[in-house]
Amino acid sequence: MEEVGRGLVDFVRDHQVWAAPVVLLLAFGESLAFISLLVPAWSVLIAIGALIGVSDIKFGPIWIAAAVGAALGDWLSYWFGYRFKNGVAEMWPLSRYPDLLPRGQAFVQRWGIPSIYIGRFFGPLRATVPLAAGIFAMPYWRFQIANWTSALVWSAVLLLFGDLISRIVEWAWRAV
Repeated sequence: MEEVGRGLVDFVRDHQVWAAPVVLLLAFGESLAFISLLVPAWSVLIAIGALIGVSDIKFGPIWIAAAVGAALGDWLSYWFGYRFKNGVAEMWPLSRYPDLLPRGQAFVQRWGIPSIYIGRFFGPLRATVPLAAGIFAMPYWRFQIANWTSALVWSAVLLLFGDLISRIVEWAWRAV
């Protein structure tokens, strides 16, 4: 998996015109209920963020692409939960991780709308919170407002963290 991530970062570095579509797909996969359990892409998104300061890649388009991908992934996860309700827990790969969905459900029940913001930043919760919100039929527009705004914040944090790391490394390298 690490090799694939490194290959994607190298591809984006060498073909910067593809940065936004690659980031959109990575963020979509990272936020999609079933895929994110198999392909965690957050580290690749941080690495691509690190390219922003040391290349001609512009922050704005990459940020919007990541936010759109993340929000669409959560939107689809919400719909899937709303459509299939508790039967989702019996589907692969969630059937292999029986504790994930109940944790997400408990989290959504306890925190409500803030769970969308909080869950966006925590690994397995990131994918199960929207699914649980759909299962419990969280009001659609409340979910979507929280979904899109949290996606904008999450994508900015990941990309800016990567950019910050690259600037610190560059500064340390110059200091040596």
